[in-house]
Amino acid sequence: MADSSIFFRTQPLLPTDSHSSVPVARTTQSSASDTFAQILAQTQQRASKEVTFSQHAQQRLRDRSLTLSPSDLTKLNDTVDRMSAKGARESLIYLNQIALVVSVANRTVITAMDGTSAKDNIFTNIDSAAIL
Repeated sequence: MADSSIFFRTQPLLPTDSHSSVPVARTTQSSASDTFAQILAQTQQRASKEVTFSQHAQQRLRDRSLTLSPSDLTKLNDTVDRMSAKGARESLIYLNQIALVVSVANRTVITAMDGTSAKDNIFTNIDSAAIL
């Protein structure tokens, strides 16, 4: 037996009277562009955010008595910005005898070691390196 049902695409019913007391919710391109603008602003804000240190990296810095000065942190942030612009994801950054493995996408230092510890290690799963 054939189905004689007819289906229509549903569309919201909007009042035609501009003096209606019921607020009308309309979807327009401006709300879509507002959403895009918000996402763009969040992305730009994330890109300019300072590098953070994972718990593991903080523990390694403490265990090995390694410190980074404010100028070192500025260099690190600038380097991560440049690496991000080049498309790097996981990087080795060698800064003042300290080797840092950094997740560029997350702007997070994953681990840290001094020059003597780094000499005996092999670094894997990195796609870029910077020597400062």
